[in-house]
Amino acid sequence: MQRNQRIQFTSSKIEDLMFRTTFNPKTMEGDVIVNLSLIDKQDFDDVLKIFSMAINSGLSVSPLLKILHEGDSIGDRKIGEDEVGFATVCSITIDGLLLKAGVMVKPRFGGLVEIRDGEPVRFTNVLTYQSTTIDPLEVLMSQELTSVMSMLKTGSGKILANLREAPMVARDIIDSTLADMVDAGINGILEVGEPNTRILDVPVERDHLGIVVIGGTNPMAIVQEHGIPIRTNAMSTLIDINKLSHINDLV
Repeated sequence: MQRNQRIQFTSSKIEDLMFRTTFNPKTMEGDVIVNLSLIDKQDFDDVLKIFSMAINSGLSVSPLLKILHEGDSIGDRKIGEDEVGFATVCSITIDGLLLKAGVMVKPRFGGLVEIRDGEPVRFTNVLTYQSTTIDPLEVLMSQELTSVMSMLKTGSGKILANLREAPMVARDIIDSTLADMVDAGINGILEVGEPNTRILDVPVERDHLGIVVIGGTNPMAIVQEHGIPIRTNAMSTLIDINKLSHINDLV
């Protein structure tokens, strides 16, 4: 680390990226936040199949992504020798879109959500954004606590998700903005709670409601569960959405 670099907590990084998000779901133009995952070139075919399965099963924020090859650059990162990169839409993009719509959304934490018989039950492990300089979902992935593949096969398991809070007076704007996102292919909303009501067994601040979004790193978790090395940098940078392609056009 250079001496003039300051430690940046994840919460500050999120705020920065939220304000810099410019994507307009109605015009399909602007920048979205992406995660960057790196794999060995020899694993490309297997990883692409896993990503396709995960994304088409609804375990992602968007079916859009960009594949980067040796020598390509994204943000301040250059893809190295014998590496392949996957830039996938990060769930914090949703927070940026809500902010642009005038909703003061507050990301609280990333964690694991227990799924039982196809239904989300509760958060089991969480890390707040204010307490770490590393994305919570990256940390939980590194601990190999997920069982995303089991959830896909049996309907029960643990997946990565995020919780954010928003003022209950903004409910109508939230609903209309989320509807616009879905029309634009930005999905991944696991649950929207009622005001002043616990969501997936987590209390929310008074006069607020909770929004749970599927973590954009679930496809990477499945890759890891298959024993394939993958290095993920969540909330890596921003990219023009028109530089991304649909997963079904890449397989």
